[in-house]
Amino acid sequence: MSLVLDGSAVLAWIYWDEQGDLADRIFEQVIALGAWVPSLWRLEVANGLRTGLRRGRINIADRNAAFADMSVLRITVDLETDQHAWRTTLQLSDRFDLTVYDAAYLELAQRRALPLGSLDEELCTAARALGVAVIGD
Repeated sequence: MSLVLDGSAVLAWIYWDEQGDLADRIFEQVIALGAWVPSLWRLEVANGLRTGLRRGRINIADRNAAFADMSVLRITVDLETDQHAWRTTLQLSDRFDLTVYDAAYLELAQRRALPLGSLDEELCTAARALGVAVIGD
């Protein structure tokens, strides 16, 4: 079964000091089965890498290599994310006190009945409360 991939897991693959067993497990599942992401995923990952570049955590070559590596993964962008933004996603954001961006991952996992691959504990807690499976549980 595929999963919904959160930006926090992706950034943990790139930033060595954030890597761990859970990030590795999520990565292995993405390689084997692919992943779904909300339409904001590329923007979120790009922003995380831009921030890392600005803070000196990575250089331009690292950032470009990360984009090249991600481009070969079987990542499917959900084209319905925006249609749910002002209703279901916003309601999930309010209910669990998440950013609307994080709630978009939760909405997608719930709608597609897929497990969530994330290192964001607040997001994972909300997923569990909704009965959405979380990688690592």
